[in-house]
Amino acid sequence: MKKIILLVVAISLSFTACKSEKKTDSDNNKTENNALYSIEKAENDIVFTAYKFTEKTPVKGQFRQVNITSGGKGNTIKEAINNTEFSIPVSSIFTKDSSRDYKIQKFFFGVMKNTKLLSGKLTIENDSIGAALINMNGISEKVPFSYTIANNTFVMSAKMDVTNWNALNALASLNKVCEALHTGSDGISKTWSDVALNITTKF
Repeated sequence: MKKIILLVVAISLSFTACKSEKKTDSDNNKTENNALYSIEKAENDIVFTAYKFTEKTPVKGQFRQVNITSGGKGNTIKEAINNTEFSIPVSSIFTKDSSRDYKIQKFFFGVMKNTKLLSGKLTIENDSIGAALINMNGISEKVPFSYTIANNTFVMSAKMDVTNWNALNALASLNKVCEALHTGSDGISKTWSDVALNITTKF
């Protein structure tokens, strides 16, 4: 008789544990679905600034598409940004010059390994700085960034050097095809390796 009672208690506890676990999963999904902030639903502007000529003249462009592959939701803006994983098709590059767009895609990104997509992960460290882990040319490197949050808008700024992704060959390839256009008044053709990044997300 005691064995039967113990068996009934064990089965009851087992069902209770399963029921409790199921409820937790449901609550987590509900929280995610009802999150106040979603990067996918926000307005995202990803602007980059490259430089040419010895005097370092800026050339601006943007990526018009970003895909959120993990995370990107939260009940605060910091929560939505933190641990967000993303991918950006290089085909979405836009510099207001279709010829330039083609050259960057083919002679810069096209020379790299597996770089039809730029991918990465954003991490918030405190109230003003974070880091972006960026995958490019088969290499993952961290890029520190500073950020502000005001009026439901997240604004981040960063600087990266493509040499950290072993991309000097790609840079030389781009500079060669753009040699005349990147030759300044001093007669030197120059494409700089550093690039500024500015990302604005309006929720």
